[in-house]
Parts: sequence; structure tokens; C-alpha cells
Amino acid sequence: MTVRGQMVRFALVGAVNTGTYYGLYLILLTWLPYVAAHVVAFLLSMIGSFFLTSYFTYRTRPTWRKFLLFPLTNAANFVVTTTGVYVLVDVLHFATHYAPLISAAAAIPITFVVSRSIMLRPEPAGRERKREPERVPR
Repeated sequence: MTVRGQMVRFALVGAVNTGTYYGLYLILLTWLPYVAAHVVAFLLSMIGSFFLTSYFTYRTRPTWRKFLLFPLTNAANFVVTTTGVYVLVDVLHFATHYAPLISAAAAIPITFVVSRSIMLRPEPAGRERKREPERVPR
């Protein structure tokens, strides 16, 4: 698969993930302050994003190692979006319902580069599934 194809698939997964995140955010916003709603929605949507990114974007097998590293792909995204939500709401007085969407757009390129490097990184040599030696009849 080409990098361009991966970028298109990444964008589609991103759209689904953003929709999931935003829906969860709006639901949680009825019970939680906006920053808490953002954090919880972000974490829940990240789990779904991992599987979509693995199977659909990069067509690679999900592993525990990738799952544990995947949050690193969203660390920069999380910092950019959380800072953006705060600045847009508390400093610039944007509506809490729109601030996450605007903030998310700024984080897309960073997330693609980091996710691609993690999801397509080869497994360490010691962690590959070992094959049994073939038995030769005597």
C-alpha cells in the first residue's frame, strides 16, 4: 500500500474517530465539566482508533506491543487538542461544543507521522513467534 493510500485511510479513520469522540464528548458534557468530558471521550475513542488504524489504515496485525505504544501516537494529539480546547474556551471564549473540532484539525499531521512509525515498526527479534524445527523422518 502506498503512503498516499495510507493517508486517505488515515483520514477516513480520523473522521470516524472524531465523530465517535465528539458524540461521546457531547454526551459526557451533560454530566462532566468540559475538560473531563474531553479527556474521557478522548481515551475511549483512542481504543477504537487503535483497531481501525491497525486493520484498516495500515493493514497490520494488532499486538499488545503496538497497543501499548499506540497512546504515544496520540500524546502529541492530546497535548495539542487539550491546549487548544482550553485556549479556545477560556481565553478566546469559543463555545465548548465547537472548540474540540477546531483543536483536532491542528493535530492531524503529527498524529499521522507518529502512528505510521509505530504501527509499521517491525516487531523486536526476540518477540517474533518461534517456529518449531521441522522433523525429518529417519
